[in-house]
Amino acid sequence: MIAEHLPALQVAVPLAAAPLIVLLRHPTLAWWIALGACGFALLAALLTAAQVAGAGTVSYALGSWPPPWGIEYRIDTLGAFVLVLVAGVAALVVPFAWRSVAAEVPREQHYLFYAVYCLCVAGLLGMAATGDAFNLFVFMEIASLAMYVLIAFGRDRRALFAAYQYLILGTIGATFYVIGVGLLYLMTGTLNLADMASRLPLAQSERPVLAALAFITVGMSLKLALFPLHLWLPNAYTFAPSAVTAFLAATATKVAVYVLLRFYFSVFGAPLVSAELPMPQILLALSIAAIVTASLVAVWQPDLKRMFAYSSVAQIGYITLGIGIASRDGLTAAVVHLFNHGITKGALFLLIGGVVLRAGWAGFERIQGLGRSMPLTSLGIVIAGLSLIGIPGTAGFVSKWFLVLGAIENGQWWLAALVVGTSLIAVAYVWRFVEAAYLAAPGPRTPAPGEPPAAMLVPAWLMVAACIYFGLDTSFTVGAARRAAALMLGGAP
Repeated sequence: MIAEHLPALQVAVPLAAAPLIVLLRHPTLAWWIALGACGFALLAALLTAAQVAGAGTVSYALGSWPPPWGIEYRIDTLGAFVLVLVAGVAALVVPFAWRSVAAEVPREQHYLFYAVYCLCVAGLLGMAATGDAFNLFVFMEIASLAMYVLIAFGRDRRALFAAYQYLILGTIGATFYVIGVGLLYLMTGTLNLADMASRLPLAQSERPVLAALAFITVGMSLKLALFPLHLWLPNAYTFAPSAVTAFLAATATKVAVYVLLRFYFSVFGAPLVSAELPMPQILLALSIAAIVTASLVAVWQPDLKRMFAYSSVAQIGYITLGIGIASRDGLTAAVVHLFNHGITKGALFLLIGGVVLRAGWAGFERIQGLGRSMPLTSLGIVIAGLSLIGIPGTAGFVSKWFLVLGAIENGQWWLAALVVGTSLIAVAYVWRFVEAAYLAAPGPRTPAPGEPPAAMLVPAWLMVAACIYFGLDTSFTVGAARRAAALMLGGAP
């Protein structure tokens, strides 16, 4: 039965699509193959999530070698949640890319773009599915190398610098991760994450384990762009092609957060992370710095892409803030915001891609009066911006609500006030768009009236609709996040 092999197929199909696209070398066929591969991955992710919800954790042994001897794909509630996010965003970005990539990437490179895109999707899905620490590193490198190339496809020469900057920092992060895994293997003799977790309490010395925790924390913090290790992110998001920015902003840092959560709570365990090293306090301090500093920097950026890139650094701070609170509500907030921020930023950057297509650039001097020339695009940006702020009725409100609950649960009223107060900074930079688009008169560089093509507008508005839907119906997001948080803390779901 094909259903038995879905955990592997959702990774294998996009992975196999990449060399097939290169062999065919046809731009239109490349797009269709990428669309089919990502569509299949989404269907497989949804079916796997339903299976996990009904029967619990799914274990799939590759090559008939039972774990821990062979590589295992192990998908629990949190993994299934991340798989749905990655596959869903990937499937929506491909239709958008049909017109966006045609405008931003030379035609002779289109097949290469879709091949590398499929590799990136496969790598991120593999990171969420695998239960093997070294296999996770392999998928991380597949995804990272693909990201570097995707960013370099940008038509601005600064895209090459952004890709190179990301390559250097990403390589450092991967190296730190491998050192940490090597130390864990030295102490446990296994690379299977579940087996590693059971053997760690029996380790003869705690010092290498604590060193491994530190190395993996720094390595994954570089990947998820935790302040002050975020320097690669603003340039990467600003100068990459619009489809790439939307995909990376919605998925790449979120999968890195997933990996950090997996090691903290499923491998090392909450007592070690909280008691032996002051990780919660460190995460709280860095998260607060990220939220305040990056939000203030975002207010003064000259274009929409860069403004919302810095906003991503701040929003990642909210996710790690939930991890630092380390209570059930705090972890629920972190997991929910992982998803909600993904769809919100995906919507924003897809809509901004439409502005780039029509105006050539998303600078503030080119969006004056945009509310009149591109009303649907402007309205979508406002709604997604409200989700960033955390207005009730949007997905972003749900995340911040649970952050406030988590802070109050820990008796940290000042932290709850900080979450509410820093949302006002998000009001400031979202208001900059509202002021330019609706209150300023159209300028000489404002695009002529007309929306981007439906192939770009429909996927963007589907994500905008998701921002509203998941703000009103939280059964999927909060339900999965609560179960995941309970399992991470060692309780019943």
